[in-house]
Amino acid sequence: MKKVLLIWCCILSISKIYAGSGPKTVQFLFYGDSIQFVCNEAQRVEIDENTLSDSSILNFYTTIRQKDYSGVLAALKKYETAEGADDWLYYQLVRAVVQQISPKEQNYIRYTLYKWYFMLQSGFNPMLSLHGRQLLFYIQSDENIYNIPYRMKQDKQYVCLNYHDYGSNIDFEKTPFKEVELPVVPQQRSFSYKVTKLPRFETGDYITRDLKFTVYNQDYDYQVKVNPKIKTLFANYPTVDYSTYFSIPVSNATHASLIPMLKKELKGRSVKDGIDYLMRFTRYAFPFEEDTRQFGREKRLTPEQTLLYEGSDCEDRVLFFFYLVKELYNRPMIVLVYPQHVTIAVKLEKPVGTSIVFNGEQYSVCEPTPQKDDLPMGRLLPQLKNMRYEVAYAYHP
Repeated sequence: MKKVLLIWCCILSISKIYAGSGPKTVQFLFYGDSIQFVCNEAQRVEIDENTLSDSSILNFYTTIRQKDYSGVLAALKKYETAEGADDWLYYQLVRAVVQQISPKEQNYIRYTLYKWYFMLQSGFNPMLSLHGRQLLFYIQSDENIYNIPYRMKQDKQYVCLNYHDYGSNIDFEKTPFKEVELPVVPQQRSFSYKVTKLPRFETGDYITRDLKFTVYNQDYDYQVKVNPKIKTLFANYPTVDYSTYFSIPVSNATHASLIPMLKKELKGRSVKDGIDYLMRFTRYAFPFEEDTRQFGREKRLTPEQTLLYEGSDCEDRVLFFFYLVKELYNRPMIVLVYPQHVTIAVKLEKPVGTSIVFNGEQYSVCEPTPQKDDLPMGRLLPQLKNMRYEVAYAYHP
């Protein structure tokens, strides 16, 4: 009996070794979608974080090119095609897939190089730069990005994708990074930060947020479904142009809980009165909070993030108000950027108050941020009247 048990233990031990080093099916949920691929752990490429150099990275690239990751790349492509995933969402999937193959906490350099390699194989133009044991990962993008490092190469802009992993705090004058030269074939795909579609979140992901506010001496209590995973999805999203933010929707369940409720409230009101209500809803439903106090840095919130976070600033409210007006009335709007403030103006059938004239058309200011005085539609903050402003974005249906 002892001999039989010993033989079985040996067989089980061998089976575990084989199962751990041979091909295996990896399956996990990515924002409600099931991702599956076959991967061979035995072919994982290793690199020593302590002896990082151009030559060790070149050796990693030479070795990984000989490995078969066609199943992984096929799974990435399948999701992108089926879901119509924008580049930002696609990159989040690459991060999740690499975490399954080469966990970040085990070897950060290997994790970064796997991301770099899969983005390269996906048709993008990534770049690596090195200083000592710090490895920065860039991607070529033609868009304006404002709060993360970038490099220029052959008149092309490359923006950093992993700056946050180093605390978003690198002194590039004291720690000069040098590009890692690798024999890669240049790709043609430029990375875009535009997000026009959100994932199909699971129903169980949502929570309910109570929005209590007062408008026209009447108390309101809205219950809106919001998805905390939105915070994760946009955690490292940089500051981009207003036009890019205005393309970001809210998730389906949030839309279904908010927009019909507002339509019911606005029924019977004129367009002017309805927009005035939306201005006051945006102004009083959320506490004001500066980004530096809440996040320690500049961070523009998407409409659904404004619903999620406890506080929001003037830029966040402009984005949220824009979303509501576009969704419910689809009126022309302009975003007005002053040195210390951002506000928005809407073109009505008849202008209200002092108009802002842009391209020969009159727009009425709708201040969505709480102020000391309860500003009516069409009235600009007194301290802004003689200040120069820039029309940062103009929307015309």
